[in-house]
Amino acid sequence: MNAIPSLEHTKVEAISGIVNDVRATFHTQKTRPLEFRLRQLRKLYWGLIDNADAIAAACKQDLGKGKFETDLAELDFCTQTILFNCKHLEKWAKDETAPDIPLANKLLFPKIRKDPLGCVLIIGPYNFPVNLVICPLAGAIAAGNTVVIKPSENAPQTALLLQTILANYLDPTCYTTVQGAIPETTALLEQKWDKIFYTGGVSVGTIIAKKAAETLTPVTLELGGRNPAIITKNADIRLAARRLLWAKIANAGQVCISQNYSLVDKEVLSSFIAEMKTAMKEFYPNGTRNTSDFARIINNRQWQRLKRMLNESKGKILMGGEMDEDDRYIEPTIIQVDSSKDSLVAEESFGPFIPIMAVENLDEAIRIANEVDATPLGIYPFGNKSETERVLQEVRSGGATVNDGFMHGALPTLSFGGVGESGQGAYRGQASFECFTHRRSIVSTPSWLEGMMSSRYPPYDDSKMAKLRAGALKPNFDREGKVRFSLVSYVLSLGAGSKTGGLVRYLFVILTAIGFRRYLQ
Repeated sequence: MNAIPSLEHTKVEAISGIVNDVRATFHTQKTRPLEFRLRQLRKLYWGLIDNADAIAAACKQDLGKGKFETDLAELDFCTQTILFNCKHLEKWAKDETAPDIPLANKLLFPKIRKDPLGCVLIIGPYNFPVNLVICPLAGAIAAGNTVVIKPSENAPQTALLLQTILANYLDPTCYTTVQGAIPETTALLEQKWDKIFYTGGVSVGTIIAKKAAETLTPVTLELGGRNPAIITKNADIRLAARRLLWAKIANAGQVCISQNYSLVDKEVLSSFIAEMKTAMKEFYPNGTRNTSDFARIINNRQWQRLKRMLNESKGKILMGGEMDEDDRYIEPTIIQVDSSKDSLVAEESFGPFIPIMAVENLDEAIRIANEVDATPLGIYPFGNKSETERVLQEVRSGGATVNDGFMHGALPTLSFGGVGESGQGAYRGQASFECFTHRRSIVSTPSWLEGMMSSRYPPYDDSKMAKLRAGALKPNFDREGKVRFSLVSYVLSLGAGSKTGGLVRYLFVILTAIGFRRYLQ
């Protein structure tokens, strides 16, 4: 592929026309047929494959990201997502028979139809500039929407490459790109959308949510968080150290779901730190400065922010600390801190800092985690089963990985999303299709049912109400909320507590009796 030219921002005055054109295309019904969606997904797949080297070069130029990380977290993640969507789209898009419908209402043939939302906007971040645009785009295409993407201007080479891929491989009347920064994004938010999908920081996410609320536009917000790792004295310390170190060196720590800080039982603190230092030497025998396997900070503004955080910290550097602004390089740095108010704990670093804080016990760790961030994007408990289950029970989060770092966010087919301040909505796997789909309830009332429907028409009387209430659910509990015991129901359901359970038990009894009888014969 030819050299990528410099990024040009879309003219602000042109944005409304671009959006109107894409919206008009949606109303032509062009994107509704499944075969059209599948062809666009297949072409997007080949767009990525054909430009694999260009993707690696762009990510290297923007982030200093090595080819291994780019192939794994950008290219392969996206291509596997697309192939998974292609494989399952027909099943996902089928009408569903509505569940939990009383027998009398089944004659209305209730069903759920999966309708595309319409014209959607996807705003991407800089840390995984291909993955976090293409994966939601693949979901939006699968669901039958038209799409405008706005890649991050902080990863300009990748942003321009994405624009080129969309223009060359996809239908340009359905899927297009707007480039730019704050003015262009502001202009985009002035348009009417049927869905906005945003990945990035909490502050911008809040602005987007407020603007979307003005037009009652639904949003999916994939934000960050001050994610805790909790290491108890019963954890496998060597494993915890290796896995959490990996989680903070990946992409030079610019991973929204990596742990922001680690709370370590004081009895194993020294061994945890020692194991992390050992793992660092194993991963990078010659250090991280001159290897192609360690990324750089995205730009000088973010580098300065990280330097300021480290300068403001009252913690003690135990490993690393080397920094070079000209190269946007920050060495993986272990810092022992003594307070949850420390700058490296209280703020999301989004860099290769590894603050570690000693705690007395699991009680203190859980208390601190809830105080620092009540709804982080992820939590990472290391310990025995009862300890990790307790953390999952008592600390909320968008997702969690037990005895590892952020693996729940590394599975392309597992639903992923935040909660509270770490975001709202989810995508990946079937959740990506559902993210951009409206589940439309439909019933069809046959004309021959008119006689049976007559009770709903006036004039009203008690007999009509009695007919309408026939078959209605009755409570099985008293005024104190206690369940009433019914011998008849117990016998009829064989103690299963439900008709379905009773049917299964009766079937089992019958099959057992038949088998026993044949055995006796």
